Amino acid sequence: MTDDRFYFRQLLAGRDFARHDQLAQQMVNFAYLIGDRATGECVAIDPAYGVGELVEIAGDDGMRISGVLATHYHPDHVGGSMMGYEIEGIRALLELGIDAKIHVQSEEAWGTKRVTGVGDSDLVQHASGDVVMVGEVAITLIHTPGHTPGSQCFMVRPPDDTGKLVSGDTLFLEGCGRTDLPGGDPGALYESLHTKLAIVPDDAWLYPGHLYSPEGSAPMGVVRERNYVYRLRTREQWDVMFGDG
Repeated sequence: MTDDRFYFRQLLAGRDFARHDQLAQQMVNFAYLIGDRATGECVAIDPAYGVGELVEIAGDDGMRISGVLATHYHPDHVGGSMMGYEIEGIRALLELGIDAKIHVQSEEAWGTKRVTGVGDSDLVQHASGDVVMVGEVAITLIHTPGHTPGSQCFMVRPPDDTGKLVSGDTLFLEGCGRTDLPGGDPGALYESLHTKLAIVPDDAWLYPGHLYSPEGSAPMGVVRERNYVYRLRTREQWDVMFGDG
């Protein structure tokens, strides 16, 4: 596969799509499109808010959404009810007639079904290390529990590229996902950040689930240098900060 086949879009809800949605503007969620230009296939990562617009954006780029990757089951990432609001998500995408399976970590299937109303037949359940192919683009799924039990990150290494990690709410450029919500586990998140994501090289670029910093992406080496979560080098320091134990 040549590098010019690799398709990657980072899209900010409330700015790049769903521009008139005040909740989208407040929540500053990212959605992503990743695919193979030669086959015209792409997957949507965390399609929420204006899902029809995401389909149109992909179509304008000559791409067709053939699958969905969910970082975790919270409504601002996959759709559902939150704070009295109804957020469009994967169910609305399927109702548009998009023939796509929803790829989730197995621990997250129950939450995804409960929050969105999709069924077992809509989901593909995965274990950590599984690879989803989009044309000839390989996306590796890394199970990173802590924010939720089945949170996952997505690693893609296209030709002539240092790699891209789409991290959802596991890791931001500044800080990490909350662990005080149902299913949160501070100890699991420590292991996810310091052990499971240790395989990600410093020159790979981090693409988070929210715009919680001035930039939308940064090299992992920069994140490891500047993000306070990587200054908590021992489990004891982590437990003092996050109240685990």
